[in-house]
Amino acid sequence: MASTYTNDLRLELIAVGEGAGSAPNDWGSKTNVNLTQIASAFGPGTENLSSDADVTLTLTDGTADAMKALYLKVTSGVNLTAPRVITIAPNTIAKLWFIENATAGGQSIVISQGSGGNVTVTNSSVKVVYSDGAGSGAAVVDALVDLDLSGTTTADTLSTTNFTLGGTAVSSTGAELNILDGVTSTTSELNILDGVTATTAELNYLDIAALGTSAASKAVTADGNGVVRFSAGIAEKVVALTSGTTVALDINDGTIYTITLGHNIGTFNWSNPGAGSGFILKITQDGTGGRSITWPTGVKWAGDVAPTLSAAANAVDVFTFFHVTGTVFYGFTAGQVMS
Repeated sequence: MASTYTNDLRLELIAVGEGAGSAPNDWGSKTNVNLTQIASAFGPGTENLSSDADVTLTLTDGTADAMKALYLKVTSGVNLTAPRVITIAPNTIAKLWFIENATAGGQSIVISQGSGGNVTVTNSSVKVVYSDGAGSGAAVVDALVDLDLSGTTTADTLSTTNFTLGGTAVSSTGAELNILDGVTSTTSELNILDGVTATTAELNYLDIAALGTSAASKAVTADGNGVVRFSAGIAEKVVALTSGTTVALDINDGTIYTITLGHNIGTFNWSNPGAGSGFILKITQDGTGGRSITWPTGVKWAGDVAPTLSAAANAVDVFTFFHVTGTVFYGFTAGQVMS
């Protein structure tokens, strides 16, 4: 009876009564070869693709080869120009591998055995796979696709600028990701993210610091009726206008404006009114006093009569305005001679 090689490492199964001769065909020599190959199956090996093409890699009978290794590093002597299929032979081998794609050219490799499923290993990554050895219909399976990490799992600090979620590169920095450290959200709260269709640009609107406003608060929230509620005071933007015969007031700049008059304002231009917008205007006479303002034609006062500014030196008057639609502003005297 002759030796056979039907096991998953293609070791020589010495037939009964065989190996009685001298080396290298004696039982002891053949056993040592088998033990050496078994030991290599727990270590690393390298297979080099010599051409830019699909290839079959075979576990040879009774001979040491890289395909028997537990950790298989796949390299290439040429740049691959497309994903290449690596077929494991024989298709009756059932075995576990750690497979590293270290090929040149940035392409994936596809690990296959028969007409069943296969596993794609992207460039510069490692997959744990196993072949089921089912013959012509054999499949290669991702061994960690349903990995259960219950219990304590420790990961090193995220110190790189990119990592991958579901095969998609995420460009958040380590510092940004560290904001998640200590988050106490519940599972149901986090599940709100499931199915979000917002784009990166839309989500970045939550990053108010990047939009040039407040760095202390990342978002403004509202209830189901769209009502914004504040649990503390509101600080509004105060904008100081510069005196001149012509003065520009951009309503987008703030909600409270101040000006010390050193001139008679002949042209007072108000820009960017929005529906429901309003502002407060504090006017201070300079040390000379007697300065005047020609209001924009769109300002409407009670009785259609504009107030007369306090003329005394350093006098302070306060007015409020609001806008509903069109070009009309409604003006009110909040107080005069407030100095």
